[in-house]
Amino acid sequence: MLFIIEVLIAVYMHDRFIRPFGGDVLVVILLYCMLKSVFTVRVWPAVNAVLLFAYAIEVLQYLHIVNVLGLQSSALARVVIGTSFEWTDILAYTLGAAIVIFLERLKKAS
Repeated sequence: MLFIIEVLIAVYMHDRFIRPFGGDVLVVILLYCMLKSVFTVRVWPAVNAVLLFAYAIEVLQYLHIVNVLGLQSSALARVVIGTSFEWTDILAYTLGAAIVIFLERLKKAS
């Protein structure tokens, strides 16, 4: 379901908040869920791995990795990898990780 929401955001949302910020919050949650569905790993290591991965992608955007790889004409690469570094993306990824931790604690408490 999260994947479908991400695709819908990427394809249909062209605003200044949901696509750039909400999508980035959700992508961390999506990656966490994917990781936990494939591997048996504790919450904190999984959250940290996903967060470090998201930060690494953002650094690669800063280094213009899409252009370096010669993928600048690929719409899919531009959407999946991204093309520009934004500090608000770092904030969104961190917020996504905080939401995961909050929900995992809530689940554990119930």
